[in-house]
Amino acid sequence: MALLFLAAVSSPLWYNTLTGRAGYAPDLKLPEKERQCVEERLYMRQHHADLLDLWKQRVVRDGERQYRSAEGKTYEMSLTGTCMKCHTVKADFCDRCHAYAGTSSPPCWDCHQDPGRMAGKSE
Repeated sequence: MALLFLAAVSSPLWYNTLTGRAGYAPDLKLPEKERQCVEERLYMRQHHADLLDLWKQRVVRDGERQYRSAEGKTYEMSLTGTCMKCHTVKADFCDRCHAYAGTSSPPCWDCHQDPGRMAGKSE
């Protein structure tokens, strides 16, 4: 029984190793002009959802609009005005990471417009 449990629990590891996907990472379109994000890369990979939620709370509930990064630089707390200025196409960045991680699309897009989709439409 223990052997069956161990095989079941480790099956994703074995599957990824046998299919050659063990070292796979999504091919993201990174910004061409900017090299520095609001926070360092590792922090953003692990905590971007927390940061965006913090921004939402501060803007909506407290009326704050400015965010000071760990490096002391100030940014506008805006998904479309700050984040999407560099990550211009949601499908090439947000969607690829969320698909890779197997997570659902966050509720950001329930209220915010994807600037990449809106670029070709008249106002």
